[in-house]
Amino acid sequence: MRFVPQHILYGYIAYENNQYFWMVMTNYRRLYVNGATWFFTVNLVQRNNNSLLVDEIELLRQSFRYVKQRHPFVINAIVIMPEHLHCIWTLPDGDTDYSMRWRLIKSYFSRGISKGEAISQSRIKRQERGIWQRRFWAHLIINQDDFNTHVDYIHWNPVKHGWVKCVSDWAHSSFNRYVAMGVYPENWGHCGDFEIDGGE
Repeated sequence: MRFVPQHILYGYIAYENNQYFWMVMTNYRRLYVNGATWFFTVNLVQRNNNSLLVDEIELLRQSFRYVKQRHPFVINAIVIMPEHLHCIWTLPDGDTDYSMRWRLIKSYFSRGISKGEAISQSRIKRQERGIWQRRFWAHLIINQDDFNTHVDYIHWNPVKHGWVKCVSDWAHSSFNRYVAMGVYPENWGHCGDFEIDGGE
């Protein structure tokens, strides 16, 4: 029998001193103290039969670490799929420039990948690689229910796409960190009916 939680505890995931913490909040607006919170979907150009992001997961992690060290932000939740990713970020107080951070992450990752991908004429003219889609989906998180729904969407994504039957079986997401902090039970499931646009 599938267990569907009524809600996630009010709060967000934070990382400090090499440890993850669940920060409980009594007022959702505290989530915005350190800047706006955004849900993102970022896709590769080649979506079919492409597993580059999980094949090069260490390079992708290095890309995130490199940018976070220079331009801090909190990753509240994340899932890395073979050819796209979803995540929620909270930016520092007064900082709105998530586009710059994504540009740096994409550039760092692309530099570590051997050339040879198919590249369109427009990209050749702009001297661009053919790895990432130019645009990405960004959604401003507006309240706690919105945050909870998008966190669920992120963690359910590997099941949605048929890669695993149980959420906990997918290694490349923040789900097991949430389980360790008591936010989800390990056998958490979802009906898969999300009334949101995930940008896929």
